[in-house]
Amino acid sequence: MFSGITQGVARIVAIAEGDGSRRLTIAFPDGFCAGLQQGASVAIDGACLTVAAPPEGDLAQFDLILPTLVTSTLAGCQVGDRINAERALRDGAEIGGHALSGHVDYQATVEQLREYGDNLCLRLAVPAGALRYLFAKGYVAVNGVSLTIAGIDKPAGWIEVWLIPETRRATVLADKGPGSRLNLEIERQTQVLVDTMREALEEKLSALLPLLARPGKPAALPAG
Repeated sequence: MFSGITQGVARIVAIAEGDGSRRLTIAFPDGFCAGLQQGASVAIDGACLTVAAPPEGDLAQFDLILPTLVTSTLAGCQVGDRINAERALRDGAEIGGHALSGHVDYQATVEQLREYGDNLCLRLAVPAGALRYLFAKGYVAVNGVSLTIAGIDKPAGWIEVWLIPETRRATVLADKGPGSRLNLEIERQTQVLVDTMREALEEKLSALLPLLARPGKPAALPAG
């Protein structure tokens, strides 16, 4: 589990291509890898990755398998790219943002950036399937950063999030421009609630449809 609070900006220093996989070598800020062991989890731009070999100094390696390559932007990352990094939460640690699994659900595209003083507003185009889980004042994780949705236009298919000066300083989000692709993770409790309600409604409606389809007979509602 992660908190959505970026702990450091890292840099990709090497990429080894495999058959439907990639191995990333990432250089982390000083001290980030202290106590980090092979098999530990680290969120890289919001995607939960496993340390593939014992770290060497501030360098650690991670394997990207096909599902991660398909769902996240890491399939297109290149040597030299800066990325957000967060280590897995320890028991009892404060969750400064909101609970994240590190499982990327969708990709968004930066449509527009607007600066207001030291603050930055990002307008993101999001897939239609994501919109049912997004609402104003709700949470969303963007490249692993916990953010509040400031505005949403579902017919137009976009959301807006704001970056305060600290978020601009501590993450790579301010580096992104129009057309940049970003990883989205929806808030899990919202997903469970929405999906449960949709399934319940679909079940009720499927029971009513045969009754409504009978010509010349009044529709009798099922008991209960």
